[in-house]
Amino acid sequence: MPTYEYRCTACRHRFEKFQPMKSKPVRACPKCRKPKAKRQIGSGGGFLFKGSGFYITDYRSGSYKSRAKSDSTVSSPPSSTTKSGKGDSGGGTKASGGKGEKKGA
Repeated sequence: MPTYEYRCTACRHRFEKFQPMKSKPVRACPKCRKPKAKRQIGSGGGFLFKGSGFYITDYRSGSYKSRAKSDSTVSSPPSSTTKSGKGDSGGGTKASGGKGEKKGA
């Protein structure tokens, strides 16, 4: 069910009403009670596909996909460096373990 926007032409009060599409527009203003409310043209709401098979990346443009692909290929070598960096940090742990032995001894 959509949310409709209304504006009273008598008191200029703005309000929203959550109602079915088949229902008639509201005429009475909730503030002044005069039958001067008019339905406004709203911006509408966004919608989101839910469930299996719908992904936010399914509807991307071709240019976005090509840039993402080129970015992922460019970022691959640094990730391998990061992996070796992790290996180095593992070596650093061994060195700190060695330092710990020196301090304890």
